[in-house]
Amino acid sequence: MNHAPHILIVDDDADIRELLRDFFQRRGLKVSLARDGTGMDVILSGGNVDIVVLDLMLPGQSGLELCQDIRKHSKVPIIMLTALSETTDRIVGLEMGADDYISKPFDPRELLARIKAVLRRHAPFEGEAVGRQPVDGTYGFAGWVLDVDRRRLLDPKGVRVELTRAEFSLLQALVESAERVLSREQLIERCGGDASYSFDRSIDILVSRLRRKLEDDPKAPRLIQTVRGGGYQFVAETSVG
Repeated sequence: MNHAPHILIVDDDADIRELLRDFFQRRGLKVSLARDGTGMDVILSGGNVDIVVLDLMLPGQSGLELCQDIRKHSKVPIIMLTALSETTDRIVGLEMGADDYISKPFDPRELLARIKAVLRRHAPFEGEAVGRQPVDGTYGFAGWVLDVDRRRLLDPKGVRVELTRAEFSLLQALVESAERVLSREQLIERCGGDASYSFDRSIDILVSRLRRKLEDDPKAPRLIQTVRGGGYQFVAETSVG
């Protein structure tokens, strides 16, 4: 990203808004502030926001509702900010399209590190060939169709198979890097690096869930193979449509 990132902070706590604005501006970042969804929409309509830091508990529409609304028309990265620590709230936010999640109280330096990490993941890959991209496209394998643009998976009979956000991101990463071995660390990054899947064992569980939905026998996998000491490899022949 050649320009200073533009961060939109949506929080009804004026002290937190001012604290974060001062902290980020001292580090050369552009900051806009909103106390609720109405203010957020006004700023987002300008179309130049690079990332949204969105509080969960807001007057009017909740942060979860606003996250869902944003995802209907935008891929701008979102970090959820909340005083709640329950796993359910974190997972719901991630399933609705948030890219990361941080709980109050927090250190502004940690939030800045999270922002930089999310922006890196959303930046175009440079130098490294990460399989057959485009970001938007359709992939076919073993009769299945993965529609990246519409974010849907169709089985060989043309029936849509429901995937969670993390499952879809994992499958997309594997298919786009077909025949390449991806380490668990790489897969965590491709899945957004979110808090729910930040450990190797979590990726193993996610792969297991994905295999079940793809009807891929883990004892004799035809699609996703485990590479001992390496990670996972998508081995089915794929086509790009």
